Amino acid sequence: MDTRTSPEITALIYCNIDPRCRRTHSILTHNHIKRERKYLLKPCDASWDDGIIALEAGSGHGALGHILKRNPTLFGPVTADDDPSKRITPFTVYSKVQCFLITHAHLDHISSLVVSAGTMGGGRKFIYGSPQTLKDLETVFSGRIWPRLAGYDEDDPVYRLIYRALHADGKYKSVSQNVSVRSMTVSHGESDSGGVYESLCFFIKHIPSRHEFIFFGDVEPDSISIKPRNVDVWRAAAPKIPHDLSTIFIECSYPAGRPTETLYGHLSPDHLAQEMLNLATEVVLARNSSRKRKGRVRKRQKRDMTSPEVLYGALAGLRIYLMHCKETFSSDRPINHVIRDQCRDLLKPHNLGVEVLTADQGMKIVYQSLAVALPQFLIS
Repeated sequence: MDTRTSPEITALIYCNIDPRCRRTHSILTHNHIKRERKYLLKPCDASWDDGIIALEAGSGHGALGHILKRNPTLFGPVTADDDPSKRITPFTVYSKVQCFLITHAHLDHISSLVVSAGTMGGGRKFIYGSPQTLKDLETVFSGRIWPRLAGYDEDDPVYRLIYRALHADGKYKSVSQNVSVRSMTVSHGESDSGGVYESLCFFIKHIPSRHEFIFFGDVEPDSISIKPRNVDVWRAAAPKIPHDLSTIFIECSYPAGRPTETLYGHLSPDHLAQEMLNLATEVVLARNSSRKRKGRVRKRQKRDMTSPEVLYGALAGLRIYLMHCKETFSSDRPINHVIRDQCRDLLKPHNLGVEVLTADQGMKIVYQSLAVALPQFLIS
């Protein structure tokens, strides 16, 4: 599947697979299916051979191998040459990964990175994450849970993986040729100490065109968070929508109706719809502020920025891709399609103009200068 959101960016995403499951996009567990996450990204005007950015590192070679069987030309044309070195395999694809962007260190976001750390081909790879995420990874790569294959010292030849901290300081950091990233902190439920467990979202920018998209890690709704932070993301995004920022990847883990106390730091359709209303409000405020600065606003009575008529069409041109949907056995349909339809139904009366889609395994998404592939995120 090839979905286009603009002429310059491409993307694709995939998830791990359990062979016992009759659907090819999920992994079987006890009472729900939890998708492990990984996305591959590259600039559209570059080749996969020029280097890949991995968003998250949950799924691995097995999922990519399954996808390549279904679509062997996903990463380039298949040659008739019998030379094994020229074949496109999961190993050759992963060998081209230059860096990993990790939102937080829960296992479904890092498992492939850990397990394959000693066998990755290609050169050294960088791990970008918050200081706390890197600290959590240090615990894993400690020599007890897993060999000490990652560290901060680039001069130490033992380390196959090099940690690089991303600070939520409002600045963009170059992570690959023509691609830079700004990280913002979001809340993901409670931590073991009773505080807030922190995750990240990334503003990923194609430097030459200045087009960007948002990629969320796991995130809870502001309405129930003890430390609401999503509104800060929406305020940062609002002035850029839709011309410079037209795509958001965001989780929606559970179907509608799930009790708040069992969300465990995730979104459901009811909460995602409210977050989109919050974003629409910020977009309207940003546009009004821009008009005032340009002297285009005539004096009028103060308007309620949350009223339906004010928000109508505010998110026209914006697409959101739903991720991280946890499978249940209450429907014969893929759970991410169930959740997508619930989100559409909840948003339809508000006429915001936002398009709600699912990030399906093996999908290739093309938009402004970047490409994303689904097992991992791909920008091109």
